[in-house]
Amino acid sequence: MSDNQTESKEQLLHLVFGGELTSLENITFKDLEGLDIVGIYPNYASAYSVWKNKAQSTVDNANMRYFIVHMHRLLEPEVN
Repeated sequence: MSDNQTESKEQLLHLVFGGELTSLENITFKDLEGLDIVGIYPNYASAYSVWKNKAQSTVDNANMRYFIVHMHRLLEPEVN
């Protein structure tokens, strides 16, 4: 995709990250310094694809969880 095509499309940034939780009952990470910051993606579809691969690669650890954060909602809360 060229720079012009990237600029013409609306960017809805999404962050994918994960880490090991202390328990299955809540979202409290065991080690904040050990969080896996996977990356920032320009749309939900690409973030979901990466999230799915990371989640499947850690299926043997029940306490390992990956998340998608809708960064565009944090940056511009008045816009869906």
